[in-house]
Amino acid sequence: MTTVQPYGDDAVLVEVADLAAVHALDARLRADPPRGVVDVVPAARTVLVRGEPRSRARWAAEVAALAHDAQDAGPGRAPARTVEVPTVYDGADLDDVARTLGLTVDDVVARHLAGGPGGYRVAFGGFMPGFAYVTGLDPVLHVPRLARPRTRVPAGSVAVAGDLTAVYPAPTPGGWRLLGRTDLALFDASRGAADAALLRAGDRVRFVRTAPAALTAVPRPPAGAPAAAGPPAPSPSSSAPPAAAAPAAATTGRRACDPAHDDPARGDDHARGDDPARDVPLLPLALTVLATGPLTLVQDAGRPGLAAVGVPRSGAADPAALARANRLVGNARDAAVLETVLGGLVVRFGAATAFALVGAVDDADLDGAPVPVGVAVRAPGGATLTLHAPARGLRTWLAVRGGVDVPGVLGSRSRDVLSGLGPAPLRAGDVLAYGTAYDGLPEPPVPPDLAAPPDRPVPPGPRGGAAHARDAVHPGPPAVVHLPAVEGLRLAHLDAAGRVRLWSTVWEVSPDSNRVAVRLTGPALTRAAAGELPSEGLVAGAVQVPHDGRPVLFGPDHPVTGGYPVVAVLTPDGRARAAQLRPGDRVRLVRAPGGASA
Repeated sequence: MTTVQPYGDDAVLVEVADLAAVHALDARLRADPPRGVVDVVPAARTVLVRGEPRSRARWAAEVAALAHDAQDAGPGRAPARTVEVPTVYDGADLDDVARTLGLTVDDVVARHLAGGPGGYRVAFGGFMPGFAYVTGLDPVLHVPRLARPRTRVPAGSVAVAGDLTAVYPAPTPGGWRLLGRTDLALFDASRGAADAALLRAGDRVRFVRTAPAALTAVPRPPAGAPAAAGPPAPSPSSSAPPAAAAPAAATTGRRACDPAHDDPARGDDHARGDDPARDVPLLPLALTVLATGPLTLVQDAGRPGLAAVGVPRSGAADPAALARANRLVGNARDAAVLETVLGGLVVRFGAATAFALVGAVDDADLDGAPVPVGVAVRAPGGATLTLHAPARGLRTWLAVRGGVDVPGVLGSRSRDVLSGLGPAPLRAGDVLAYGTAYDGLPEPPVPPDLAAPPDRPVPPGPRGGAAHARDAVHPGPPAVVHLPAVEGLRLAHLDAAGRVRLWSTVWEVSPDSNRVAVRLTGPALTRAAAGELPSEGLVAGAVQVPHDGRPVLFGPDHPVTGGYPVVAVLTPDGRARAAQLRPGDRVRLVRAPGGASA
């Protein structure tokens, strides 16, 4: 039986009978996608289809027709590709797996090479770019993941967990059992969007035993090192939301004084922007970063269309704020801007330009003179803009006329903290060229006498109407932030008490939150059943309930698949509010009109 249900504001979730039907529908959608469809995410028993929100009714009807045709006609696809994986079987867990199963090491290797009766097939991607969940493992080799995952698994590690096998595309924490290693590049952004991921849903996989000398050097990991986080769980139904970035094909920054970016996670003074690098020479048609505050990233509208190979869309945490900031300076909606957290950003303009600030900041100055927020401002060449810490809210977007011109990765200049794709977090001394993403002229500021409503005078002071506009955009913080959301497709996985608590509980934002997800603390939501879902696609704003019962609100860099129930989905307004949440803020989910995920 095939069902097609709305999911959030820009997607539908198609449920089909089995993995063969998933692959058949995925093939049809990729061969001839309905107009307006932008992303297709095959999973264990579902296909998530995302597209233009305004035309969803039309393209969703076409998707439903294709789904029914695929179900009736069977696979109907070209023969699957076969990808050979040369493997050295010397993994850190090989001996332990053999002892656990009562086999010899040679038996384990032979069974892994042979696979099950139907051979190996890529089920779907997820977790990180290039990570492919491969089915067809010999049932004798089904083993649980490590109780304590390693802090680092090298790229190329060949592993098993549950009924799956996989190859780690990049170094990451991980809890799968390591049998061997390969030197294949599972993900390489330089190959382009179509070929960046070596393994794609439906591909056949054949592991080929090879001698160590035949591979380039791949370090063998230490056995059993503990860690607090891990990679995907042992089956598609239990992939948990990662809490940290997994580096993959990151583009380094553009430093004037040090071309090789150091690791931004080191936490040294230079990385934090405490060294403002004010001796960097003034360059025309560029801005120079003098200080970054806690975190400043380059963001644009993201990289849609790659979720099937584990690449999130990413992009600005509040797409509406990105579009608004760009509109103010006459840019295209998706021009690259700077997204900064909690102020502290200091930049110097090499040549005269226009800029605009949108978001949390309510105190900024240009060479010491107060700067209005939410309007286009002219910056003379050599002027320095300073963003001070906002009284409330978290993120601010700085748009510069033409955007910032930095190298793109897979069609986007956005930094994705989950996959590590895109420009590195900015550091003092980075020089960013002005771009040419023009789409009109900067908007003139609203006169102060028009900025105030008739029944409220313009407040006195040097900022006049700008101060009033800022008060309107950033009113006093509410005791509890309301996050509008619609019911999720898996709400029934909560019991009656859990469903009541979902909409009535006041949660607190955990410090363990970032662009991947906002994590909430409070009373646990209780489940109707203890089982898990087969893994399925996720959207930004999805409210997922993992084992501990505390909701997770997925942000722009969310994993593309997950196996915990999505019980609600934030509306676009809810996602914009979530982008401004600080640790310690109190929030409550509130039902938005329109019915379940409509």
